[in-house]
Amino acid sequence: MRARITSRCSAKLVLAFFLLCATSSHALGQSPSPSDPAVALRDILFAACSQNSTEFARALTVRNVQAFARMTPATRTTLLKRFVLLDKPGQPRAEIDASGNLKIYCATSDVTTLMQLAKPELRDNLAFISLTIGNAAASSDDDSHRILIGLVREAGQWKLLSIGLLLLDLPSLGEEWDRAEIKTNEQSAIESMKNLADAVEAYRRTYTHLPNGLAALGPPPQGSAKSENADLLSAELAGGRKEGYSFRYVIVGADTLGAPARYELAAVPIEYGRTGSLSFFRDSSGVLHAADRHGAVGSETDPKIDETIAPH
Repeated sequence: MRARITSRCSAKLVLAFFLLCATSSHALGQSPSPSDPAVALRDILFAACSQNSTEFARALTVRNVQAFARMTPATRTTLLKRFVLLDKPGQPRAEIDASGNLKIYCATSDVTTLMQLAKPELRDNLAFISLTIGNAAASSDDDSHRILIGLVREAGQWKLLSIGLLLLDLPSLGEEWDRAEIKTNEQSAIESMKNLADAVEAYRRTYTHLPNGLAALGPPPQGSAKSENADLLSAELAGGRKEGYSFRYVIVGADTLGAPARYELAAVPIEYGRTGSLSFFRDSSGVLHAADRHGAVGSETDPKIDETIAPH
């Protein structure tokens, strides 16, 4: 995602992600006053800016915090990023303008967002605050979005309730984001399988035998590459885990020497149904297969797939 505010973000996307941006003021070492929802929302924005998922969860309603806990770490981080429309954690600060309205700045090395809070409207245990978010460097309001934030008082604390006319519903939104993440992770797993095979073959050409394990393909702790750490893969992939998938490398037969030696590769979801649904298997002939095996390792009997296309 580009680290700048863009007016081309769809209203639906912006609304959905604003719904998910709740985090408590514990990140500031304070407790928001039950009588001051603006302070609570200020602290919510501060913690969203710094991308603190733990504090995020503490400010959600009971129903939504359970759904948030079931989301993958990558999804939770993405939600916080998109809330302030920035890819990096930022440094928050606040100020009061001449009209007495609260302004929140979230500054990164690339851009600074400006979030302006209007004065709250209180209705019993509900509060509504008009929030405007945009690029602090913009010369006009064309790049900004205005949203009405609803908060509800639960157990003496203000929690995010709604955005515009939409109620916060993390269980439903979580399922939608899980489906999107699964597709992305599965395509990434195909690319990782190709990278693994390329690294194994490069290792064979250099050292005239197959590596004993994936770790031998990773970067050396220090110094130059050698057979124990050939520096052919990232440390993450050489460790056997990347973007929701776990990878396995097996030598077929006892002999690792020469061109006739063969190997198999497999990839399975780390959390079936959440980080992926398909299991991938590269047989000893170099053919890639994929099937939904409910998290189990695939085999050469699974349908063949084209590495250049998405699995779904």
